[in-house]
Amino acid sequence: MKTQLDFIQDHEANRPGDLWLTQPMGEGQIKTYTFGSALDEARRMASYLQSLSLPPGSRVAIFSKNTAWWLMADLAIWLSGHVSVPVYPTLTAHSIRQILEHSEAKLVFVGKLDGFPAMEPGLPEGVLRVALPLAPPVPHAARWEELIAKHPPLAGRVTRPPDELATLIYTSGSTGEPKGVMHSFRTMASAFRFADLAKIVPGDRLLSYLPLAHVAERAVLETSNFKVGYQVFFAEGLSTFLQDLQRARPTLFGTVPRLWLKFQAGVFTKMPEKKLNRLLKIPLVNRLVKKKVLAGLGLEQVRWSVTGSAPTPPELLAWYRNLGLPIGELYGMTENWTISHIAQPGGNDQGTVGPPHEGVTCRIAENGEVLVKSPGTMLGYYKNPELTAQTIDAEGFLHTGDQGEIDASGRLRITGRVKELFKTSKGKYVAPAPIENQLLARAELEQACVSGANQGQPFALVVLGEHLRKTELIGDAKVQVTKLLELHLAQINAKLDPHEQLEKLIVMREEWTVDNGLLTPTLKLKRQAIEARYGPSVAGWFSSAERIIWVS
Repeated sequence: MKTQLDFIQDHEANRPGDLWLTQPMGEGQIKTYTFGSALDEARRMASYLQSLSLPPGSRVAIFSKNTAWWLMADLAIWLSGHVSVPVYPTLTAHSIRQILEHSEAKLVFVGKLDGFPAMEPGLPEGVLRVALPLAPPVPHAARWEELIAKHPPLAGRVTRPPDELATLIYTSGSTGEPKGVMHSFRTMASAFRFADLAKIVPGDRLLSYLPLAHVAERAVLETSNFKVGYQVFFAEGLSTFLQDLQRARPTLFGTVPRLWLKFQAGVFTKMPEKKLNRLLKIPLVNRLVKKKVLAGLGLEQVRWSVTGSAPTPPELLAWYRNLGLPIGELYGMTENWTISHIAQPGGNDQGTVGPPHEGVTCRIAENGEVLVKSPGTMLGYYKNPELTAQTIDAEGFLHTGDQGEIDASGRLRITGRVKELFKTSKGKYVAPAPIENQLLARAELEQACVSGANQGQPFALVVLGEHLRKTELIGDAKVQVTKLLELHLAQINAKLDPHEQLEKLIVMREEWTVDNGLLTPTLKLKRQAIEARYGPSVAGWFSSAERIIWVS
């Protein structure tokens, strides 16, 4: 079979002068790469990597925001016979070190980052460093530009066996410890079907801004792009995102529900919702309004759009569909390279994540858990055969941890979760137990439950210790405890990765017990029962500007 590495070398050979990558350089400057010029740099870097005489299949990390050189670095790693290890660009030094040490990375490419001085201690001594263009100052690092100037391009066509390990993607487990998900060139190539589903052609355009360290961007963008060879634009930053979109005028676009909501909110700030809805009901006028709204977002040329990583409100999908931009929903995991289910844009799958991809088998276990057998299923967890055996059963089904139902048409509806691990609306998984342990380090708190599925950020429900529960906290006494909890919250958040940081601390006097149904007989939290009890109050809590909210 042909891998993504084979296809990109076909483009290099057959379309060397075609425009491929468009990279903002700051201050309005743009740098572009053709297939020929980009592969020339990747091959030169591959020569450098080979000159280090690392053992074949060594792990090489990429620690950067999305840039043209992220893709070139990935190519250089593969061309030189090694395995890429993406590192999310906002992790703490502790998490970075965990990943680099667990993967035994020999070298790390450091690229465009914010707040790098606080992250730099996470780079272990002895790990070589290469600074990509646009990187901040990186101590003890060789520079990409200097290395490609010194080394000739690696000659000839490079072939990697389909079943050879290609990448390790780290995802947090229920203990908060990172898990290295192993994917081969074959399992990654299963995402070629996105190119077929969207009927992607070389003339298409896509803006890359969702982290390439995340499986969704690797699967939907990188893998399909290497096969087809369409043009990729990169975003410069949040402050320029709208300009980046308008520059790219993408024909393909995908994002998480939270961003689709932000787009909608931005439209409403310019045109009140009631007025927009009234205009959309007027014949002829509505066509002009729809075109103007989508053009303002830079999305008027989009012909295939998707969302995923978290549930999307049906009302939001209907709103975009009414604008003339139908959005499909994807469902998948890092462990199956997102090759699971898709509700195609413009289809009749609302309320579900659609039917399985071709070649995917899905069934529901007795406990309601969604089980998926996919051509994208991982090779396993790196250095953890026990967890691999727990996650992939003897029949090859991946145990997703999600609960679901399959309707008469074979479409999957996600109804909840089996595991404690939950996902925020940003598509990031959060392990609650380690955060709860940090909360309970203070004697003033006796019980804690971290929640936040489908919210922008997690929050914590905490029960005061027995002494404080029996104390009448009013006036200065309540102010004093509030300040203590604010400091405790700030100290905990400083240790957490951005997606784990707690937005609110909800303080209550009611103790969770076996009798009131909030603890098991072995005194463990009954999370679903706790969330069901307090769920109706969550929206109100999040609408408050207070970080510490007291519940009587």
